[in-house]
Amino acid sequence: MDVIHRRAAAWGVFVTALSLTCIGIVMVYSASSVAAQAQYHDGAFFLKRQVAFAIIGLGVMSVAWKVHYARLRRWALPLLCLAVLAVIVVLFPHVGRIAGGARRWVSIGGAFNFQPAEMAKLALILYLSNFLANRGARVREFGPGLVPPLIVFLVLAIAILRQPDLGSVLILAMITGVMILREGYRNSRLLAFLDPWKDPQGTGFHIIQSWLALGSGGVAGLGLGQSTQKFFYLPARHTDFIFAIIGEELGLVGAYAVLLLFVFLAVWGYRVASRLPDRYGALLTTGLTTLLVGQAALNVGVVTGAVPVTGVPLPFVSFGGSSLVSSFLAIGVL
Repeated sequence: MDVIHRRAAAWGVFVTALSLTCIGIVMVYSASSVAAQAQYHDGAFFLKRQVAFAIIGLGVMSVAWKVHYARLRRWALPLLCLAVLAVIVVLFPHVGRIAGGARRWVSIGGAFNFQPAEMAKLALILYLSNFLANRGARVREFGPGLVPPLIVFLVLAIAILRQPDLGSVLILAMITGVMILREGYRNSRLLAFLDPWKDPQGTGFHIIQSWLALGSGGVAGLGLGQSTQKFFYLPARHTDFIFAIIGEELGLVGAYAVLLLFVFLAVWGYRVASRLPDRYGALLTTGLTTLLVGQAALNVGVVTGAVPVTGVPLPFVSFGGSSLVSSFLAIGVL
């Protein structure tokens, strides 16, 4: 019976992720068509790339789905070392690509931008799952139980903060904290967050425009494709702030529908974790679910002004190859 429940939960996770991806593809096109037409003379430029990323992500997920999670334990340390190397190498000139004042991406063949921080999130989950499962009850001891994970987190966090990418560091901190608790104990942006109207044309611009988008949608929204904020008012309209466009075009109903899907994802993901027979699998599933749901919570918090602007995408929905493919990889493992 447990096997049947686990399979049902796994399919629930997959269907939820696929639903979010479909919503994301539609909203990426709606939010980016104006900018894409102006910049690339092709209103579907970002749509085509997002569909391609989704296909790649589904392929990665299908491969990961067939690999038993226990086989990932042997790759935990090598992948962690590779992730540490990647987040450091991206800081070097002529290697990392600068965009928006941050050096977070490595260009691959000029067609795809790889973000090492996304790899670091998955690598940290694999490492913590293996480490905490091996430590067992000793996790409660500060020296052998907590120091190694904290050192790994700090190494990744320091390198990623140098990019800078505060959002990814917050996600890493959330993952580390939740997984340790699960096993052991069952700046200007900040000022803008506190008072965005103090500098409405500067540091407070993002959040004010996001509020305008969310507020103008009302209950039912302006209608798909009818956003006014996407006409170069709201920055990152098809990436980090796509939830604001969802609220503007699809209203409170559409925004709540997206949030409900993430609630389903959390319920199904943690249900899978609770039904696994071994601690490693339970920890791994807990970490992956926390990665996806925590990132969604942080993104929505940024868009609504509950937390400072961090630059974290909405999983499956925001435009971006690294985020979409790594999210599908997480679903494949789940």
